[in-house]
Amino acid sequence: QVQLVESGGGLVQAGGSLRLSCAASGSIFSFIVMGWYRHAPGKQRELVASITPGGGTNYADSVKGRFTISRDNAKNTAYLQMNSLKSEDTAVYYCNARWGVHFENWGQGTQVTVSS
Repeated sequence: QVQLVESGGGLVQAGGSLRLSCAASGSIFSFIVMGWYRHAPGKQRELVASITPGGGTNYADSVKGRFTISRDNAKNTAYLQMNSLKSEDTAVYYCNARWGVHFENWGQGTQVTVSS
């Protein structure tokens, strides 16, 4: 099993930066795809960014050029660096892990609030 714990959320001013961390337990971290999702009130949950075991990345158009996803396989940790934050980025951010065809797990979520 893979357990995920997010940290690093908080309150920031528009234009500021924040880094989220997702620490994973388990022995298969280097073989799984990691992703960050967000869910704002009244909105659908959306994929923000993902990263493959080999380091390939994918970003939502709304965050491309501002956010960077990365991973440190030696530390079993994924990161989301968020720069030039906007009020529209306010949401609960969730870490996600998936592997193989049938398996997926989620973290508990961390609140990000951007003031305008």
